[in-house]
This record gives sequence, structure tokens and C-alpha cells, in this order.
Amino acid sequence: MNGQNRAAVRPGMTVEIVLKRDQRSGRRTRGVVAEILTNSSFHPHGIKVRLRDGQVGRVQEIVG
Repeated sequence: MNGQNRAAVRPGMTVEIVLKRDQRSGRRTRGVVAEILTNSSFHPHGIKVRLRDGQVGRVQEIVG
């Protein structure tokens, strides 16, 4: 994701994230953003979010 897409992530959006435990496999989880935890331009996928179901991970893609 580039900086423009990172800035576009907002609570209520549906995104795909990779959970910390899945970083090696790259397996993605889809859900609705409840809270943005970090937004770092130093990491290529620098937004870390909490989904409504409680899962936490780094945003890989905005869905829809």
C-alpha cells in the first residue's frame, strides 16, 4: 500500500490484515476496522488495526 492508501484507512472500513502469528505465511484475515492502533510511514504496511472481532494485525489491503 502506498501513503495515500494508508491515509484512507478509517474505522468502519473492511480491510484484509495479516496477524502477527501469520506473518511468515502471509495468511490474511478480513474484517471491519474498529480502531487504528498505529500508523507508521516507516513500515510498508504501517497501519496496525483492531478489527471488530478483536483481532489485531497490519493492514495489507483495503477491501471494496
